[in-house]
Amino acid sequence: MEIKSTLQSNIDKLDFNNLEFGKYFSDHMFSVQFKNGKWEEAKIMPFGPIHCSPATHVFHYGQAIFEGMKAYKNKHNDVLLFRPLENLRRFNSSAQRLCMPTVSEELFIGGMSELLKLDKDWIPNSDKKSLYIRPFMIANSEFIRATPSNDYRFMIITSPTASYYKGQTNLKIEEYYSRSVEGGTGYAKAAGNYAAAFSPTNKAKEEGFTQVVWTDAKTHSFIEESGTMNIMFRINDTLITPELGDSILGGITRDSIITLAKQMDIEVQERKVSVKEIIDSFKNNTLMEAFGVGTAVTINPIDSITYKDFKMTIKNSTDSSYASQLKNELLSIQYGKKQDVNHWTIKI
Repeated sequence: MEIKSTLQSNIDKLDFNNLEFGKYFSDHMFSVQFKNGKWEEAKIMPFGPIHCSPATHVFHYGQAIFEGMKAYKNKHNDVLLFRPLENLRRFNSSAQRLCMPTVSEELFIGGMSELLKLDKDWIPNSDKKSLYIRPFMIANSEFIRATPSNDYRFMIITSPTASYYKGQTNLKIEEYYSRSVEGGTGYAKAAGNYAAAFSPTNKAKEEGFTQVVWTDAKTHSFIEESGTMNIMFRINDTLITPELGDSILGGITRDSIITLAKQMDIEVQERKVSVKEIIDSFKNNTLMEAFGVGTAVTINPIDSITYKDFKMTIKNSTDSSYASQLKNELLSIQYGKKQDVNHWTIKI
């Protein structure tokens, strides 16, 4: 691997006490090209623009995928990654769905590790902040013919970050637009999935909501996800979350929370969750909590959910809530504060 270090770090220009999610970037980036059916020599270089022709395939046909993950520091200043092999597995699943080449563990984990060693100082020394890691792949051929690209570029960039959402989270159940359909790309982290969600989300924000709750494309009667998060409900003392299918992204945080909940003797159900069930449970006072889970947010309590003109206000912010207990448990593992019995974290 060729490594070219920056001549002048930008770290002193960053106020680590005032971080915005995804706005600031570390000194270096990882890059490798796929040409003639194989990956070329990987490079780490100073963060900066990349040269692209206007005919670059990704601009016209959208072959683009990505992952989201974080690096943490423990009290000994060790760098920890959380379940990176699961990110690699999902990345390659996305690649196969979009007719793109897969990436080896050596490139994905090895390249990421070398990048983090070089930019270790960019990982905040805080148990409320982390270094967000964005691996992504784009189609890199220069032609505008509607066929898969021949060439690809795989890159990794990193961004020191704090909280994703600030303030209350008030959601609207979407009744018209769809995030994905059965047989589509909903289970993949394809860039186009997010682009298509922007307009409905903006419409909801104009109405005063934080995000939307996505429902199934056929009937809009079953809940699937919440914005860019998987969603969970506590009804009585049971934790319920929509079961996975090819229209729902299988979140690594989602899977981790389910595992931790079971280890804490919390009953968990993965199944279809109807809008009617949530409304009925609210009306009969058995809807105790609702929260979103994901890499960016970890666990984000939901303050209200609105269906048509019916607003369900949820009081779930106590220290004894499932959301608080599970978030504390997960963060303690991610920051290396307690024993990782599931062997999820790896030290760089």
